[in-house]
Amino acid sequence: MFQTIFTVLFPLIGLITLGYVLKQRKWLEDSFWRGAEKLNYFVLFPVMLFLNLAVAKIEMAVIKDVILVVFSLMAVVSIALYVLRKIYQIGYARFGVYVQALLRFNTYIGLAAVNALFHQQGMTIFAVVMVLCIPLVNILSVLAFTRSSDMQIFKILVDLLKNPLILGSLVGGLFNLSGLSLWAGFELFLKQIALCSLPLGLMCVGAALKFQGFQRDIFPLGLATFGRLLGMPLAAFFVCQLFNIDPLTTHVLVLFFALPTASASYVLTRVYGGDSQFMASIISMQTVVAAGSLMLILSWLI
Repeated sequence: MFQTIFTVLFPLIGLITLGYVLKQRKWLEDSFWRGAEKLNYFVLFPVMLFLNLAVAKIEMAVIKDVILVVFSLMAVVSIALYVLRKIYQIGYARFGVYVQALLRFNTYIGLAAVNALFHQQGMTIFAVVMVLCIPLVNILSVLAFTRSSDMQIFKILVDLLKNPLILGSLVGGLFNLSGLSLWAGFELFLKQIALCSLPLGLMCVGAALKFQGFQRDIFPLGLATFGRLLGMPLAAFFVCQLFNIDPLTTHVLVLFFALPTASASYVLTRVYGGDSQFMASIISMQTVVAAGSLMLILSWLI
């Protein structure tokens, strides 16, 4: 089983490595990577999410199970983080980093892994997870950096309504509920667009890796990595067993909580005045360690 999982995950690891090597060798201009990220975020990725939800058979039981597990675990972890913040007097600049390190997720790696391992059924479940979690983790991340109870909540909600990933998912879900069907030619066109998303996204993940400053704060860096890549998926498995969630949904949810944090966490940290260097170190370490931890978790799970 380990060999099978390694074979499935190897292309993901290879594409991330390729992106890193191309960026370090400066074979492509920095403007290319900025353009690639923008194209993927605003066009390719939303189209893929729309297509998966537009043609999927979504069961209400799955939505209820995902809500139950995700919100239970996110609530417990958030409360624990705020308690630790109070005990250790953690400043907002670091606290926002810890919140993102444990709660945010790399959508590119997640979708690629779910698509390779669990195919269409798994992709449908993962799309439901994303629709719920993208708004939730963004709100929690921004609140973690907020120093006063001002009107930032309104701004967060407005930004979320303009998020192309949420829009793609919502439009796909509404199209599914409408009972309409896509014209075969247009569906093939969307499939070709969607096929470009994951390879390009994974290379962009590799290009964003930064390995400077690992010697600084090695202990909290290790804790954030261990907590996200091993602690969170084990907790997710326990919650799934507690609520008697079906095997496929359990597998997808555990995989979701075993993903490294999002590369976009660095940008949000910098915008809100957090410790962006520490965030960059966490993103890079989690992404690299995830190559091994995902295989370990999935070998145990499947």
